[in-house]
Amino acid sequence: MNVTVMQANLARGLGVAGRAVSSRATLPVLANVLLKTDNAGLKLTATNLEIGITYWVPGKIETDGATTVPAKLLTDLVNSLPASERVDLALQATDTLHLTCGRFETHIKGIDADEFPAIGAAGERPTTRIAQNVLRRALAETAFAAASDEARPILTGVLAKFEGDQLTLAAADNYRIAVKTIPILDPVPDTSVVIPARALNELARVLADVDDPVEVVLAGGRNQVLFHLDGIDLVSRLIDGQFPNYQQIVPQSHTTRAVLDREELLRAVRPAALIAHESANIVKLQIGADGEPGITVSASAEVGDHVGQVEAAVEGDGTTIAFNARYLAELRQRAKAPLVELPMIFHQRLGAHDIQQLGSMLEQRLPKPRS
Repeated sequence: MNVTVMQANLARGLGVAGRAVSSRATLPVLANVLLKTDNAGLKLTATNLEIGITYWVPGKIETDGATTVPAKLLTDLVNSLPASERVDLALQATDTLHLTCGRFETHIKGIDADEFPAIGAAGERPTTRIAQNVLRRALAETAFAAASDEARPILTGVLAKFEGDQLTLAAADNYRIAVKTIPILDPVPDTSVVIPARALNELARVLADVDDPVEVVLAGGRNQVLFHLDGIDLVSRLIDGQFPNYQQIVPQSHTTRAVLDREELLRAVRPAALIAHESANIVKLQIGADGEPGITVSASAEVGDHVGQVEAAVEGDGTTIAFNARYLAELRQRAKAPLVELPMIFHQRLGAHDIQQLGSMLEQRLPKPRS
């Protein structure tokens, strides 16, 4: 292998592909990145056996070849080189990579490319396509709600439910649910898969805020999903199991409904969260009944207390509800609509003095501003 690339292009490619490198590799080769000449350039591939990322770096190929070298070492080395210089990569005997850049010269010992696990690649007919900016926003508004605890693996994923020309994404842990429906460019038969949230978070990092589409390939036979955009492939395994029926959990009716400005809610919750952090991290929202002034945001702890007011349009009965401050903070950060809607329902078995913990029944709703 003998190939020449620009330092800036190689550094970006290693930064993207390196996100898939295993931090606790069971096999030495999984800590490496695969370098392979391909289509007038250098193909970088990394995987942790759950996620695989491939990045194509444009370059000039003199001879074909492939090898694997430690990903972190190569990334740090390339980042230390001058950005405007070209980098020459040559494979020598015993899988030693010879790297030269200007007056710098380095040798890195690698592992044979044949030991690197095979991962999916683009080439199959796309199942559908989605505008990158649309999918990027949808992932930001849903994937954060997936569980990080591996006790229930199915909840560490995001349900992707394809129905005709729409895709519904749903994520949940034991305390909250986030749901978002977006259009897709090519209608597909109804199907549902569960994709690891980590894979979708990595996908969101490489998606651009443009209308250009990302291709989606559902490879059911391999239990994988592949996302392809210009110069980048991301492949992920799917999570086996039945995702909970979130539609049965989310209330279909409400006794109290409040619509309020997102920025005002942010300003009111931030100081309350500072006090709540010293206690059980609980922030209370007291919602007035029809005709009563908006919402009172409060928190109390041994160190002190805080009360703030937020204007809101309220329908229905007055009530008080307690939230984990962190969940409220994440909701206000992820929701991009200027208005936030809070629909609430009380179970008949609860008395008026009870504070209902609705964290596990909260659906993220993003209404359009009302005139």
